[in-house]
Amino acid sequence: MGIRSFFSLFLLSVTIPYAMASDPSPLQDFCVAVNNPANALFVNGKFCKDPKLVTADDFFKSGFDKAGNTTNRIGSSVTAFNVDTLPGLNTLGISLVRIDYAPFGQNPPHTHPRATEGLIHFQFNPTRSKAVAFAALSSQNPGVITIANSVFGSKPAIDPIVLSKAFQLDVNVVKNLQTKF
Repeated sequence: MGIRSFFSLFLLSVTIPYAMASDPSPLQDFCVAVNNPANALFVNGKFCKDPKLVTADDFFKSGFDKAGNTTNRIGSSVTAFNVDTLPGLNTLGISLVRIDYAPFGQNPPHTHPRATEGLIHFQFNPTRSKAVAFAALSSQNPGVITIANSVFGSKPAIDPIVLSKAFQLDVNVVKNLQTKF
């Protein structure tokens, strides 16, 4: 091989960028939540179960197929599957809910303070039949703040005069609403 060929090969190898693509090696694939901190790693607000002790039951919870009781004032029932009820969801960043609706039932206006679905929203069943919805949320523990409960049922109570001005309602209407929450 001549010096020219060697130099050309050398120059070519230096100027061609090398590319390697692979997924980074995760430090941990899963972290099943456990309440016992003995020899456990603390991750995402929960202690992790020793991976050698993890079972399939840590990732399973029955009941998602069972209708909730909708015989209440709002006509709905929410069954949550989050890290507290399904420990295998820890660190996965998701939770699930089943919402059962009576005819004309609703899931009242609410927000999730620890999820990307944070704007006030609600669901309503406009039919004469029962309905069911399944939803996934972007947090292992999204939380829920029901607007009416937090406004009219707050402890200590918000002054009825403040609420009557804010919602443009008669003070007696506000006081009546506060007794319901």
